[in-house]
Amino acid sequence: MAIDLTDSFEVIDERFRKLAFGNVHLERLYTGCRWAEGPAWFAAGRYLVWSDIPNDRMLRWDETDGSVSVFRQPAMNSNGHTVDREGRLVSCEHRGRCVSRTEHDGTRTVLAERFEGKRFNSPNDVVVKSDGSIWFSDPSYGIDSDYEGDAAPSELGACCVYRIAPDLRGVTRVADDFVQPNGLAFSPDERLLYIVDTGATHRDDGPRHIRRFRVKEDGASLAGGEVFAECGNGLFDGLRSDVHGNIWTSAGDGVHCYAADGTLIGKVLVPEAVANVCFGGPKRNRLFICGTTSLYSVYLNTRGAGRGMR
Repeated sequence: MAIDLTDSFEVIDERFRKLAFGNVHLERLYTGCRWAEGPAWFAAGRYLVWSDIPNDRMLRWDETDGSVSVFRQPAMNSNGHTVDREGRLVSCEHRGRCVSRTEHDGTRTVLAERFEGKRFNSPNDVVVKSDGSIWFSDPSYGIDSDYEGDAAPSELGACCVYRIAPDLRGVTRVADDFVQPNGLAFSPDERLLYIVDTGATHRDDGPRHIRRFRVKEDGASLAGGEVFAECGNGLFDGLRSDVHGNIWTSAGDGVHCYAADGTLIGKVLVPEAVANVCFGGPKRNRLFICGTTSLYSVYLNTRGAGRGMR
């Protein structure tokens, strides 16, 4: 017998029913942002950190009591975040034009701010691979205006994807054929890297899709890059993979779920355009959703890949 799902879900392919629960609704946990982005789950503390970019602050939601507080302000117009293998916050800073790390004692360390002597545009989203390397996108959004950063010309003249070596001693460019590279996510086995291109924000005929790359045997470079999925509502932005290889990606009407074969199988419907998502909670089966002005969550019948960091 087919499961009747609540109006928080839209089933497009029957495979999606196995990923949702019949009695679960989307929950709004907080509202009051201008552009919510970059959620990152801290398992040890049972809390979530996310960005409110135009308000130049980072917020903290506590799972133990549902409270929200300011984690950091000013916050260098930080955008995407992740948690590294040692439980430290890794952040993409628009205004700092760098990738930084918050140490366990609260101090800030700049991990990368230049490539070949030139400043980055405005690092946007970031993932940490199991070998400790850090992969991030560098579109121009943070230097396009003063709303989410500081308006400035691009020193690099291109928007690309980069990798910071595990020992932090080198930065390499791993993909350079993007208009505006955005969200990133590894597959569960880290053999694939999915990268969003939101180039439609800057070109009428620009891309609004996810591309899929193969991670080469060296673990440090990419091959391929075919289009995995085209966005049918708004733009893709941030995305995550679950343990089954499904891709959960933000879109204009909520979160779209794609099977590993590229089929759109279902949606989590959200009343605001979604910017980014991450898995969290003790079992990594709670999807946290940054939707424009608000933070939402929904429980799913799947778990985030890795340790909830991607």
